[in-house]
Amino acid sequence: MTQQIKVQVCYATPDYEFLRDLQVPAGTTLEQAVRLSGLLLEVPQINLASAAVGVYAKKKTLDTVLREHDRVEVYRPLLADPKETRRRRAGVKPAKT
Repeated sequence: MTQQIKVQVCYATPDYEFLRDLQVPAGTTLEQAVRLSGLLLEVPQINLASAAVGVYAKKKTLDTVLREHDRVEVYRPLLADPKETRRRRAGVKPAKT
Protein backbone atom coordinates (compact mmCIF):
# COMPACT_ATOMS: atom_id res chain seq x y z
CA MET A 1 0.00 0.00 0.00
CA THR A 2 1.31 3.44 -0.95
CA GLN A 3 1.90 5.91 1.85
CA GLN A 4 -0.52 8.86 1.75
CA ILE A 5 0.30 12.45 2.73
CA LYS A 6 -2.06 15.32 3.50
CA VAL A 7 -1.73 18.54 1.48
CA GLN A 8 -3.89 21.56 0.84
CA VAL A 9 -4.47 23.42 -2.44
CA CYS A 10 -5.60 27.04 -2.38
CA TYR A 11 -6.40 29.86 -4.79
CA ALA A 12 -8.17 33.15 -4.18
CA THR A 13 -9.52 36.18 -5.99
CA PRO A 14 -11.25 39.17 -4.39
CA ASP A 15 -14.62 37.40 -4.71
CA TYR A 16 -13.73 33.68 -4.84
CA GLU A 17 -11.87 31.33 -2.51
CA PHE A 18 -10.79 27.76 -3.26
CA LEU A 19 -9.39 25.69 -0.39
CA ARG A 20 -9.23 21.92 -0.66
CA ASP A 21 -7.62 19.35 1.62
CA LEU A 22 -6.32 16.26 -0.16
CA GLN A 23 -4.72 12.95 0.65
CA VAL A 24 -2.28 12.10 -2.11
CA PRO A 25 0.36 9.40 -2.59
CA ALA A 26 3.84 10.25 -1.31
CA GLY A 27 5.89 11.53 -4.25
CA THR A 28 3.04 13.61 -5.71
CA THR A 29 4.21 16.76 -7.47
CA LEU A 30 2.78 20.23 -7.08
CA GLU A 31 1.20 20.03 -10.56
CA GLN A 32 -0.42 16.66 -9.82
CA ALA A 33 -1.92 17.99 -6.58
CA VAL A 34 -3.44 21.02 -8.35
CA ARG A 35 -4.96 18.76 -11.01
CA LEU A 36 -6.27 16.27 -8.41
CA SER A 37 -7.87 19.09 -6.39
CA GLY A 38 -10.30 20.02 -9.17
CA LEU A 39 -9.19 23.66 -9.17
CA LEU A 40 -8.66 23.72 -12.94
CA LEU A 41 -12.22 22.48 -13.46
CA GLU A 42 -13.71 25.13 -11.15
CA VAL A 43 -11.54 27.97 -12.49
CA PRO A 44 -10.85 27.05 -16.13
CA GLN A 45 -9.19 30.40 -16.94
CA ILE A 46 -6.11 29.36 -14.93
CA ASN A 47 -3.27 28.42 -17.27
CA LEU A 48 -1.17 26.20 -15.04
CA ALA A 49 1.75 26.26 -17.49
CA SER A 50 2.18 30.01 -17.05
CA ALA A 51 0.74 30.57 -13.55
CA ALA A 52 3.06 31.20 -10.64
CA VAL A 53 2.77 28.49 -7.99
CA GLY A 54 4.33 27.91 -4.61
CA VAL A 55 4.28 26.24 -1.23
CA TYR A 56 3.70 28.43 1.82
CA ALA A 57 4.37 31.70 -0.09
CA LYS A 58 7.65 30.46 -1.61
CA LYS A 59 7.63 30.12 -5.38
CA LYS A 60 8.24 26.59 -6.59
CA THR A 61 8.19 24.74 -9.90
CA LEU A 62 5.40 22.42 -10.99
CA ASP A 63 7.67 19.39 -10.60
CA THR A 64 8.32 20.06 -6.89
CA VAL A 65 7.60 16.94 -4.83
CA LEU A 66 5.26 17.70 -1.96
CA ARG A 67 5.73 16.84 1.70
CA GLU A 68 3.23 16.14 4.47
CA HIS A 69 1.07 19.20 5.32
CA ASP A 70 2.32 21.38 2.42
CA ARG A 71 -0.04 24.16 1.32
CA VAL A 72 0.05 24.50 -2.46
CA GLU A 73 -0.78 28.01 -3.65
CA VAL A 74 -1.67 29.13 -7.17
CA TYR A 75 -0.97 32.84 -7.57
CA ARG A 76 -2.80 35.38 -9.73
CA PRO A 77 -0.77 37.71 -11.95
CA LEU A 78 -0.02 41.15 -10.53
CA LEU A 79 -2.18 43.95 -11.90
CA ALA A 80 0.31 46.68 -11.03
CA ASP A 81 4.05 46.78 -10.45
CA PRO A 82 4.51 47.08 -6.65
CA LYS A 83 7.59 49.29 -7.05
CA GLU A 84 5.74 51.72 -9.30
CA THR A 85 2.78 51.80 -6.92
CA ARG A 86 5.10 52.70 -4.00
CA ARG A 87 6.76 55.42 -6.08
CA ARG A 88 3.37 56.95 -6.89
CA ARG A 89 2.33 56.90 -3.25
CA ALA A 90 5.59 58.54 -2.22
CA GLY A 91 5.38 61.10 -5.00
CA VAL A 92 8.78 60.13 -6.39
CA LYS A 93 9.23 60.32 -10.14
CA PRO A 94 11.65 57.91 -11.80
CA ALA A 95 14.93 59.43 -12.99
CA LYS A 96 15.31 60.01 -16.73
CA THR A 97 18.22 58.35 -18.46
